[in-house]
Amino acid sequence: MSEHSAFRRVVLASSIGTAIEWYDFFIYAFLGSLVFDRVFFPQVSSAAGTMAVFATFTVGFLARPLGGVVFGHFGDRLGRKSTLIASMLLMGFATAAIGCLPGFDAIGLWAPALLVVLRFLQGFALGGESVGAVLLTVEGSPAAKRGLFGGLIQAAGPASVVLASLATALVMRLPEDQLLSWGWRIPFLASLALVLVGLYVRARVFETQAFVAARRDVSKVPLFEVLKHHRRPVIIVLALSVAETAFFYLTVTFSLAYGAQLGIEKRLLSDAVLFGNLLSMCAVPVFGALSDRVGRRPVFAGGLATALLFIYPFFLLVQSLDGWAVVTAVVIAAGVIHPLMFGSESSFFAELFPTRVRFTAISVGKQLGTILGGGLAPLVATALMASSGGNILTVVAYFAVLSVLALLAAAVAQETRGREL
Repeated sequence: MSEHSAFRRVVLASSIGTAIEWYDFFIYAFLGSLVFDRVFFPQVSSAAGTMAVFATFTVGFLARPLGGVVFGHFGDRLGRKSTLIASMLLMGFATAAIGCLPGFDAIGLWAPALLVVLRFLQGFALGGESVGAVLLTVEGSPAAKRGLFGGLIQAAGPASVVLASLATALVMRLPEDQLLSWGWRIPFLASLALVLVGLYVRARVFETQAFVAARRDVSKVPLFEVLKHHRRPVIIVLALSVAETAFFYLTVTFSLAYGAQLGIEKRLLSDAVLFGNLLSMCAVPVFGALSDRVGRRPVFAGGLATALLFIYPFFLLVQSLDGWAVVTAVVIAAGVIHPLMFGSESSFFAELFPTRVRFTAISVGKQLGTILGGGLAPLVATALMASSGGNILTVVAYFAVLSVLALLAAAVAQETRGREL
């Protein structure tokens, strides 16, 4: 097999595998926001049920740093490929098990307890996947096109959101009694078939040349080396990840529950997320390629600044209750602004660290960032709205603090475009 053909197979395997694992993670976010309060938390009020759903949602994020450190350790020592296969198997099991889980009416408190455990396993698996798949591709990319190919792998994220949105939109069209009894389970169980496809594709790829070259110089405990010698870039990755993930989950996940509470039709909300991520699939690699031309830092910082300016108009559009305004708000947020950050992220983060500790270093910063940003954002936003009597400015101020800190981190970060891996 030629080197070019082998690299194309790596890109395909990384894209498909990443899309499948993100599908598994996002299907929980979408259906959980719309259904799980009644399936697993029917004994509490609507507001408390929403809080409980977002709390279990956050558990997945809490598990991601642990998964990132564990999978990162073995990924830096044993290789990217075997680590990614293990993460996919774990994610597939956890997602399918959620689809088989009885509700509160059947087994009482065991239902939400087991839901938390399975959500933890989902997050643990994604902690390895979300970094490993990117490195498998970026480390084998030509330096001049690293942003483009990294963006192609990142585009698997919105592609998985499209899959999850389509699955959600389909089952949400079922009558309510069928949706709550068996309909919501179908998208979770479908993960088993997707995982088999992903495993077949991933088993046929090879390790990256960068990892093979660095194997003789591998760190015995990558985490210790990262904490001792690479603290500054880890903090930069953390700050950027906090704001990037917070923007996405506020404008996608939180907006689903918030819009539904305002009386917006749930189908409209799920369709808006679908349209936004269809656009994002195209925008992410475009902005990744743009970072190859103008640099990683200006593209990412441009996304941060735009997100800061748009967050208040976003919620004003949602509060208008006008269908077109709501769809426009979500499409701009998920399809244009978030891709500015997400498209340049993979190459930017990878170029900040040496190969011998790259998997672990990115995992520590990025996964901690997803807790403080994406994982907590819906929960914090719900609590702020409840404590302020529904004043959306509290949520806007919360995101403004995160984005300003991220802009400061971007200002002190080095430009990495063209750096040798």
